[in-house]
Amino acid sequence: MVRYAGYKRSSTALLAAAFVLLTCISLIGLDAWRTWQARVIEEREAGVTVANMARALAQHADDTFKEADTALIGLLERIRYDGLEPPAVERLHRLLMLRVKELPQLGGIFVYDQAGRWIVNSLPVMDRSLNNADRDYFIYHRDHNDTGPYIGMPVKSRSSGKWIATITRRINNEDGSFGGVVLATIEMDYFQRFYDSFNIGKSGAILLALNNGTMMFRRPLREDSISKSMASASIYRDHASRHASGVALIKSSQDGVLRINGYTHLPTYPMFVAVALSKDEVLEEWRADAYMHMAGVLFLVSCFVVVGHRMVRQIDKRAMAENEANEARAQVEALNRTLERLAMQDGLTGLANRRHFDGALARELSRAIRKGESLSLIMIDVDHFKLYNDMYGHLSGDECLRKVGQAILSGERRPGDLAARYGGEEFAMILPNCDEAGALIVAERIRQEVRRQAIPHASNPDGIVTISLGIGSFNQSRHGATTSTLVGAADQALYRAKAGGRDRIEV
Repeated sequence: MVRYAGYKRSSTALLAAAFVLLTCISLIGLDAWRTWQARVIEEREAGVTVANMARALAQHADDTFKEADTALIGLLERIRYDGLEPPAVERLHRLLMLRVKELPQLGGIFVYDQAGRWIVNSLPVMDRSLNNADRDYFIYHRDHNDTGPYIGMPVKSRSSGKWIATITRRINNEDGSFGGVVLATIEMDYFQRFYDSFNIGKSGAILLALNNGTMMFRRPLREDSISKSMASASIYRDHASRHASGVALIKSSQDGVLRINGYTHLPTYPMFVAVALSKDEVLEEWRADAYMHMAGVLFLVSCFVVVGHRMVRQIDKRAMAENEANEARAQVEALNRTLERLAMQDGLTGLANRRHFDGALARELSRAIRKGESLSLIMIDVDHFKLYNDMYGHLSGDECLRKVGQAILSGERRPGDLAARYGGEEFAMILPNCDEAGALIVAERIRQEVRRQAIPHASNPDGIVTISLGIGSFNQSRHGATTSTLVGAADQALYRAKAGGRDRIEV
């Protein structure tokens, strides 16, 4: 009998040891999978980041040159009507100084005659001894009839000694012949100050280049690279010269650093912007987290092995097994209570979820019928939310829903009121013992609160996030009311609000 008992304990011990081993392997495997998924997400988010930064910087550069170009267009019109006689030149001089003062990106505005001599400019003192006939932009306009804008190679200014970008337009005489050039200069310091405001890490880079591969500006600044060709660089040769925009993983031929690059061309002018983040720096926090998790899992596995060994040795002690079973049941019950509580709450907004809403609406309608009270329901929809998601991304979409949820929560003024997320971008609010007039007040308060937050939404007519609201109400004069009819009434009102132009309330 003793031998049989000993044999039985040994078999149970083997099974327990196998269980411990399988659990340890599972923990290590699951953590390795989670860690790898976190790395994939980190790299994907970095790609989104550089792409968004490239688009933003491209738009900034485009706007910068467009403002300068607009100033040149106005200058050409003034020259066409006023001419370049001495009185007109004096007026132009004052106008150009004022225009440069108004536009911080401008280094100067200049007017040259057909021989490259300075006629007038925005400098306080005009040096008429300088001649710019040798500049590539002057040669281009002299040899081409094109009256559109021309972005020249970056040069060092003869007046300030600084690196500048140039945008020019041709002056035509009345007979169409070449009459000179109008020039606006943008100091590279302007781009440097703006680009320095972005956190791209120690090994990150930002560059602005012409579509022919000529470097305009680079952060970190290397003066020997300005105006040089980058036609052999992978970011230009394999990507920017072939595609309008994109994201690419490129290993630098100069420093060997592997970088995640995002690039895009300017909408109007023949240039492109590229933003690069070091992959090592992008994954720096991920590595720290991975090491911490690895240490934690190894510690947990070690503890599990020790506990498993002790459990195997004491597995025949029934009392301990029963106690452990009771503790496990208590933990499960506590977890179930926690899960039950969480099951009634929307994880994104913190409002009541659909399950909670359905139960609460049924209870409140039953109470209203029984006590002869009013009951109102507000259905709420975020206007053009799909366009918001498409433009700003799902992470920003989630943040938008959280802010809208907080605005709706401000409408909960009484203990019985309940704000809930109905689904997607739809929300609802139950207002017990509240008629249509009271519901309208609450709805307007919520609508105004969402507008007050001024969440940017470029695809919405007002430029900010707005909501549409529909109100359904119950009172004793309406017989046969159910939760479905009440929700249907509010839904129909919401539909009318959206059909009527959105950012409004219908009952």
